[in-house]
Amino acid sequence: MRPLILVVLTALTTFATVAAAVEPVPRPLATDLPSQVTNELPDMGSPEAAVISHADERQLGYMVVQQLREQNGIVEDPEISEYLNSVGDRLAAQSPDGAQGFEFFVVKDSAINAFAVPGGFVFINYGLILTTSTESELASVMGHEIAHVTQHHIARAIRAQSKQALTSAAAMLAAILLGAMGGGGQAVEGGIAAAQGLAVQQQINFTRDNEMEADRVGISFLAGAGFDTQAMGNFFETMGRHEGLAATYIPAMLIDHPVTSDRIAEARARAAQFPPRKAKDSVSYALVRERLRVLMAPGDTDIEKQYAQKIAKGNPDLATRYGEALALMADNKPLEAEKILYQLTDEHQGVTMLHSALGQAEAKAGQTNDALGTFKHAVKLFPRNVPVTVRYAESLMATGNPKEAHSVLLDLFNNVPPTPEQIRLTANAANAAGDTGDAYFYMGEYQLTSGDLPLAATQYQLALNAPNLTQIQRQRYQARLDEVREYLASAKLRRTSNPGP
Repeated sequence: MRPLILVVLTALTTFATVAAAVEPVPRPLATDLPSQVTNELPDMGSPEAAVISHADERQLGYMVVQQLREQNGIVEDPEISEYLNSVGDRLAAQSPDGAQGFEFFVVKDSAINAFAVPGGFVFINYGLILTTSTESELASVMGHEIAHVTQHHIARAIRAQSKQALTSAAAMLAAILLGAMGGGGQAVEGGIAAAQGLAVQQQINFTRDNEMEADRVGISFLAGAGFDTQAMGNFFETMGRHEGLAATYIPAMLIDHPVTSDRIAEARARAAQFPPRKAKDSVSYALVRERLRVLMAPGDTDIEKQYAQKIAKGNPDLATRYGEALALMADNKPLEAEKILYQLTDEHQGVTMLHSALGQAEAKAGQTNDALGTFKHAVKLFPRNVPVTVRYAESLMATGNPKEAHSVLLDLFNNVPPTPEQIRLTANAANAAGDTGDAYFYMGEYQLTSGDLPLAATQYQLALNAPNLTQIQRQRYQARLDEVREYLASAKLRRTSNPGP
């Protein structure tokens, strides 16, 4: 857990010195002009927003994402990302303003933990997902973290320490936000070491108030999205069992996410205020858990043997068979995996992850025509589904057809909000297809997802300098470059006219 804490501490403290340097535009959702999709919340004019602006919040979030990506700390998987963001968007939509612009990530960390940073970035450790026993439990954690963002807890914490330097405040705020569902004592310990001169106990007390508010607001999101509101109390109990004796060695006042009988009781009492609902887990929840189990298995683990032992006990369910097939592929046995996935896909035609896995197994077995046929069929069944389309494009590129891959990805890009990895794949496909202008352009779009506007502007300029551009391409690249330059100029003017810490 400590390496992840250091990553976010670094991002937060660095933010204090560079946030004023570049303010990001929102993540682009189209190829012409950007949709201004921001996390605008009801209290824009509040004192909290005056301390840290929405642009600053977004910049801080971009920095954390960028650092995690640079350290290979994020699970970059289309199927997992689509599922997590679908659940997250469903929860975020329950906020009073129907909050948009949230992004959800799975972190390569086995600890039971989750955290949120300003700007709508929510991070869930894969270990936490595997620890949940129901989809509602996972949603309860996500709802809690979404509430931290919608309630502007970081801005309120900065205001509470307004007499302190922003650098010191940012370091302590890493501790306040990090230990979302576990490992809290270590997070606070790191924050204390980094934040000299802050009133530690005052900050921890403030954090506990935030936790109570996030629980209360999170349960309302849970209820509005149709999940089981009792799941939050259930998962608190699970956390308590995992903490075990470890928590007894951490002073109670330094635990930023205390799992106590009082907190469990409060969660149950709040849940009782809503009509009882027995939510049914989605098929995707069960499949994603098995997908993570295989993808995140340590190198010395015989994951195929684990599934074989489980199946030997009899009556394996869909998720277990899917996990078995993925384990076989990981063990370079794609033909055996293909047999399992063919049967599962035939029995469950409406499950996109099965089609994607079958096509991947066929491709890995060298059956390229069968793989392309499977993906074409899947694209017809699920038009513009991100994981299916991305896997189809990957297969097309692997079989030497980058132009068609580029075309398929452009259709997806123009109609569905793109993920960073999807944008980068589009750039690679354009480059392989010989379309240099589009390759540079989409790399510029990729840089925007990290909030790096100067580098994005450089990519757009390179796109304009590419040979054989059509008039439409030239106009689009120039419009995007002008837009980014205008934004950078206006940000510089704001800094000059309104200097701050």
